[in-house]
Amino acid sequence: MIDLFLGLKRLIKRRIIHIDNTVFRLHWQLTSVTLMSFSLIITTRQYVGSPIDCLQKDEIPENVLNTYCWIHSTFTIPSAFVKSVGRDVAHPGVDNSFHEESEKKYLTYYQWVCFSLFLQGLFFYTPYYLWKIWEGGLMRAISMGMQIAIISDEEKGHKKRILLDYLQNHFGNHRIYAIKYFSCEILCLLNLFLQMTFMDWFFDGQFWTFGFDVLCYARGEKEINPMLFVFPRMTKCTFHSYGYSGDIQRHDALCMLPLNVANEKIYVFIWFWFAFLFLLTIGVITYRLFILFVPRLRTNCLLTRCRLSSRRDLKTICNAGNVGDWFVLYMLGHNLDPIVMAEVTSDMAKRISIALLNKDNNNRELSTSILMENGGGKPFRTPSTDSEIGSLLV
Repeated sequence: MIDLFLGLKRLIKRRIIHIDNTVFRLHWQLTSVTLMSFSLIITTRQYVGSPIDCLQKDEIPENVLNTYCWIHSTFTIPSAFVKSVGRDVAHPGVDNSFHEESEKKYLTYYQWVCFSLFLQGLFFYTPYYLWKIWEGGLMRAISMGMQIAIISDEEKGHKKRILLDYLQNHFGNHRIYAIKYFSCEILCLLNLFLQMTFMDWFFDGQFWTFGFDVLCYARGEKEINPMLFVFPRMTKCTFHSYGYSGDIQRHDALCMLPLNVANEKIYVFIWFWFAFLFLLTIGVITYRLFILFVPRLRTNCLLTRCRLSSRRDLKTICNAGNVGDWFVLYMLGHNLDPIVMAEVTSDMAKRISIALLNKDNNNRELSTSILMENGGGKPFRTPSTDSEIGSLLV
């Protein structure tokens, strides 16, 4: 079992280059590893030992009855959960078999829990897998190992020039890069919603309110224990066989599901974790919308990441660039040493200011030449009196 858990070590190892934020990592790294770990725990308990133990007074071999009830599912009687245990019923949800078939609640999920958790873990990893492909190693390429400032001045100067040349030459061309990342964050939210919808279907419509029901029961506001209702420990199973004369005989068995003791704890944790993660993801996406449609917030956001950089330099860069340029700087602020990042933003702001100044001078010279041509070699002056305007019209 330890060897199985060691296989997940590669997912949780610390990475030098970060291409995402904390909430994104909670999805693909922490949640994915947690679900796969739960899957391994359930698998070992399901296939090592007995996941079901059934009791009956007839001569049916115990292993045959256990295998049959595990494969063909067991059932409870929902109306029996409100009856008094020890007086009206022997166990919660276990009652006599004279009920109609429609009153029985069959439990088939326990065979698939280990597979379901593993597939859910893979789906949580999918948005990161897509982003890793789309990102293409850009952050690793342009950061060039400048996570620490303890490098020679010559090496640092050389790497800074390469980084600045890249940022200047591709300034304004990172919009698609940022949109792809934002799309992956939306995909995380969509995946989370679909996962909760799937588990609600998986547990016969009992998962959406499962956590609230557990809290209400703990506070004494509910009579039925939702953990026992969704994950009963004692269930019933009906086995049919042929008698000595060829008649069909019905054998009633009482089955214990020790696996559900682990299942209920796992899914209580999953419900509260998913609810917490859902709120965090909604907050992140709302924050992204503000960043997209309120550009003046980008400078303040960069200051939280580039804490040694000048606000004036960051404002110059944000005003001249688009959301893609902001996002690249934001990611660089997480992958470069703060001292190096301050030098990069300072030099980048100077280059942008010089480029804008040259552009204004060129535009001014072009406008002057056009006006000179229109004025016959003299600077064009806007007419101020009616007589001047009339002479121009004539």
